[in-house]
Amino acid sequence: MNLHHLELFYYVARHGGIMEAVRNMPYGIQQPAVSGQILQLESDLGLKLFNRRPFELTAAGQELYAFVLPFFSQINTVGDKLRGGVVQTLRLAAPVFALREHLPELLQSIRGRYPNLRINLREAHQPEISGLLERQEIDCAVTVIEGSFPPRILSEPLISLRPWFLVPKTHRAKTSDELLESVAAGTDLAPLITLPANETLPRRFREMLSKRGMEWTPSIEVTALDLIDTYVANGFGIGLSLALPGKRPSAGLRALPIAELPPLVIGTLWREPEIPAVSALRAVLKARATAVAQADAAAVAP
Repeated sequence: MNLHHLELFYYVARHGGIMEAVRNMPYGIQQPAVSGQILQLESDLGLKLFNRRPFELTAAGQELYAFVLPFFSQINTVGDKLRGGVVQTLRLAAPVFALREHLPELLQSIRGRYPNLRINLREAHQPEISGLLERQEIDCAVTVIEGSFPPRILSEPLISLRPWFLVPKTHRAKTSDELLESVAAGTDLAPLITLPANETLPRRFREMLSKRGMEWTPSIEVTALDLIDTYVANGFGIGLSLALPGKRPSAGLRALPIAELPPLVIGTLWREPEIPAVSALRAVLKARATAVAQADAAAVAP
């Protein structure tokens, strides 16, 4: 087998397709070249390695990927060691609010312990997190913890966030029940602003509405919770959101907690084996979550 063909196959399998591999490879190569060399690899083996549409590794492809993964996934690490020192890379995915409001300070504290640490940050949402971890594109994530996870992916809860509606202070509804009753009766036709439909909060909200025998189709979908606040404050409608730690609704807005919806558990996901930088990050995340939860409880205490 041609070693370069195996490298191309590694990127195709890791990223879930030829086009995705071309976009994510560390050097430039055209899609036709990748396709041709993958076909040559399959011809040399006399085997089909993956189905094209939708992408799915065959049994032979899974076996070959498991064989080449340890080598190609560790090339950069070995290179760093040979250059004269252990350089760790921390690849973290999180919602934009966490990346902006909490992680800069926490990552600074970790860099004090790991001066050569390379940090790769990306905004990502819950539906795509498990796939990123399985493909070893990230080392850990801050996200909603729900359901079970694939083997070797571990989770740790950090904090629970209460669902609520964001409405203008002038809105006549005083509770979430009053708001939902007015929507069901057709007396409140305000547009609904939510996260994308495949996120946990909108999905649970649809299930709650179904039990009530009603529908409320979102008019605006945004990719970040703080954008919901922004668009409600600018008169675009009513927001379905979460009580973010240390964050209060904008001036002119009120929050109506939704008692029917359970809190969303936000936590850390990571893949085994755990690198030291991930262990250090989990420790500071847990300490920050505890401090934020205590501060929020003190703020609402009588």
